[in-house]
Amino acid sequence: MPIQLTSQAYCKMLLHAAKYPCASVNGLLVAERTKDKNRAGEAVLCVDCVPLFHGTLALAPMLEVALTLIDTWCRDNNYVIVGYYQANERTKDSRPNQFAEKVAARISENFNEAAIVMVDNSRLTMSCFEPIVLIYDHHENKWKSRELTADCFEDWSEAQKITSALLECRSYENLIDFDNHLDDLRNDWTNPVINKSVLDLC
Repeated sequence: MPIQLTSQAYCKMLLHAAKYPCASVNGLLVAERTKDKNRAGEAVLCVDCVPLFHGTLALAPMLEVALTLIDTWCRDNNYVIVGYYQANERTKDSRPNQFAEKVAARISENFNEAAIVMVDNSRLTMSCFEPIVLIYDHHENKWKSRELTADCFEDWSEAQKITSALLECRSYENLIDFDNHLDDLRNDWTNPVINKSVLDLC
């Protein structure tokens, strides 16, 4: 079951990378929990993403706190964590590292078809005319990059337009990740302001 990205999930990943262009960033992808199992080959729609950290990603205690809170939020909102995203610090490095694979392996304990989405910083521009993510699925004990097609997105044209519009108006300055939340608990890591902006542009 491949994952498919909504405009909101795709946009927030790129805004997170744009807010911290000189740092690594990461986060989680969530889908709506369904009682029915997806049919073979049917895509799992990632409706949102939760930005986690910027800079130092591999702090285990902070990750545990974040995962516990986000897991509770997912249960309360009928979501399930289905993937992990990351943008590396070095512009030309867009491969998942050991930490990304470790977090994704943990997600796959609860969701078998977990995926890793890597943001390709070398192609991040204001217009974002082409998809700038790489999606990795787990096959034969290895994380392998999937060919990126229009089927990887709920609506690629809409995702591109919304992302471009929000980058141009510097909406990334309003994006809150879990690091920001830990600095000040009033900062809402569910990003209602960004979510509303995406909805208004849909």
